[in-house]
Formats: sequence, C-alpha cells, structure tokens
Amino acid sequence: MAPAHKLNPKAFLNPAFWRNLTYLTIGAGLLALAIDLFLAPGEIAPGGVSGTAIIVNKLTGWPIGLMMFALNLPLLVLGFRHLGAFSFLSRTLYVVLLYNLGVDALARWLPPAGLTGDVLLNALYGGVVGGIGTGLVYRASGSIGGTDILARILQRRSGVPVSQLYILTDGLVVLAAALVLGWDKALYAMISIFVWGLAADFILEGPSVVRTVFIITDHPQQVAQAVLQTLQLGLTAWVGRGMYTGDERSVLFCTLNRAEVSSLREAVAQADPAAFLVVGQGHQATGGVIRRMSLERTQRARRK
Repeated sequence: MAPAHKLNPKAFLNPAFWRNLTYLTIGAGLLALAIDLFLAPGEIAPGGVSGTAIIVNKLTGWPIGLMMFALNLPLLVLGFRHLGAFSFLSRTLYVVLLYNLGVDALARWLPPAGLTGDVLLNALYGGVVGGIGTGLVYRASGSIGGTDILARILQRRSGVPVSQLYILTDGLVVLAAALVLGWDKALYAMISIFVWGLAADFILEGPSVVRTVFIITDHPQQVAQAVLQTLQLGLTAWVGRGMYTGDERSVLFCTLNRAEVSSLREAVAQADPAAFLVVGQGHQATGGVIRRMSLERTQRARRK
C-alpha cells in the first residue's frame, strides 16, 4: 500500500474524486456567502472560528476571513497530528483556504450591508446557507476546520459525544458575542446555530420521506400477496410471539414512500382486517429489490 502522503495519479480518473471536489468547492463558497451576506452584516456570531472572527472584527476592524485563517492554523496543526496526518489535511486545508480567504475576496464584490437589515432574516438565512455548505463539505468527507477539529480531538481523548462538545465550544463563543455585541445578537446567534444544524443534517441525510411499516398478522401470505399486487412491493417476514397470549404470529416489514401509505393500509385491511399495522419514519433506504413495475407505471403516468 502506498504511503498516505503520496498522491495517487489514478485518483484524478475516479468520478468520485471530482464529485467530492465539486461538493467541497460549492460548500466552501456557500459558507463564505453566508458570512458576507447575512452573518457579518447582521453582527451574528454563530459560534466557532467564524463567530470569533466576527467578534474580533467588531472590536478591531480586522478582516474576518484573514482572522478565520489565522485562528484555523493552530487547529490545522493539531488536526494533522491527531486526526490522520495528510489524509485529514488534504480536504480540510482546501476547504479552509477557499472558505476563509473567500470571505474577504467576495466581500469586495458583495454589498457591505448584506441583503437585508432584518436581524432575524440574517440569522435564519445565514444558518440555512451555512448549513447547506457544511452538509456538502461533510458529504465529501471533508471538514470546515475551526472548532470541528477541536471537537473531534476532544471526543477521541475524552469519549464525550461530539454534539456536547459543540455545545461547549460554540456556547463560549456565543457568550463572548453577548458581552461584545449584545444579548439580543447572541440570542439570534443561537437561532442561526440551530437552523445551521438542521440544514446540514438535511443535506447529509436527505428529507424524511421514507416510511417503515410493521404488520403483525395471522395471514402473512395473503397480506404479502395483496401488497405485492397493489404496490409491487416486497416484504420481509419473521415469526413473533405475543407476550400476553403466547401465540405465534407473523411480523412483516417493508419500507415505502409517504404517498403509498394509504394504498398499503387498504391492501392490508382487505387481506386481513384484524392485522396490526405500525407506520414509522426513516430518513433513507438503499438496496433491496428494484420495483420495475412501479417505475414503469410512474413513467407512463408522467407521459400522460
């Protein structure tokens, strides 16, 4: 196996390389826009290195992007030593350079007052745009640097969940923002952090459109056949036991889209009116059998 620090020329021929590079580039650009268009004009410091740089900019007037890069340098050294050397540095350094230096570069072309003077809108849209950028970077297995590096190192050393470490590091920055920028701006910063996390999770996991279904029935063959004929959907079965009666009953499981839940209920009710059905929620389902008939039916409906 080649050493981790040697560049493999074949990597440039891999479509995944270019896909990840695109995610990293777009993500870093969106992060810079979130700072320039919303967070900095609104004086909202959403934790981390970016929030610290906004606070320092308010006190000294120093460029935000340059301050972010200066604060990231010691963290990059720590990440290099504790989080995978060159394999960590390759993607993180690219994002940090593009993101941090892009803040100052784009600021020359963007309106200094941002797009709106409404602080709440700045907090919300700064969180949305920043969260989308963060999600794209994470999808490419990259890092935006900053307190993300510190949290990962502390997690490895202490075993404390990363989410709790984020609360600690970002909470200290928000507290500093409250003392410098005012408590109202700190409260807006907390809104931005919350929305940022939601947007990042949405990009990473996708919308919650998958439904998981458990069906407990005494007639598994009839129910499975009805679901297969109605939705072209396969099920997985196993045997369960009722803890009150001690009787064995079949448990069927499947996943489907939200729009198909009503059709599934009707099919199950017709096959076994006494069946017990539970519909849950999931973020993503991969693999399994391709429902060719369902795909063809959808395509025919679109043509009409």
